[in-house]
Amino acid sequence: MGFFSALENSASALTAQRLRMDTISENLANVNTTRTEDGTPYRRKTVIFQEQGGNIPFSSYLSKAGKKYFSGGGVRVSRIVEDQTPFKSIYDPGHPDADENGMVQMPNVDVVTEMVNMISATRAYEANVTAINATKSMASKALEIGK
Repeated sequence: MGFFSALENSASALTAQRLRMDTISENLANVNTTRTEDGTPYRRKTVIFQEQGGNIPFSSYLSKAGKKYFSGGGVRVSRIVEDQTPFKSIYDPGHPDADENGMVQMPNVDVVTEMVNMISATRAYEANVTAINATKSMASKALEIGK
């Protein structure tokens, strides 16, 4: 793996993790949104990652293993999907969105899960920044060897 491909891989991961953090932030911001434009409570969103240039069969990796090291193409967000878990119901007869029994449908967002996901995304972002800094340091040291 060359210096530039290492930087490209980490840069793509930074972009993907940034979008993941933005999606988690949106989930947290809408934890109490009981009515969206379509009239239903907010539905939690999750980010699906995919390798850039993916859909390469695993057997091709094995055949290339003895000949040449494979350099992956980084990561990208393939799509953002809505979580289909059921909404939470709470009893609040004074709420404007309460039904005839006083039950309100609340979003399927769990604050604890979102915070764990945010910490995970932050750590992945930090790891990729560290990888970029290590790559820059190795390139700098390689240039110093030539002096």
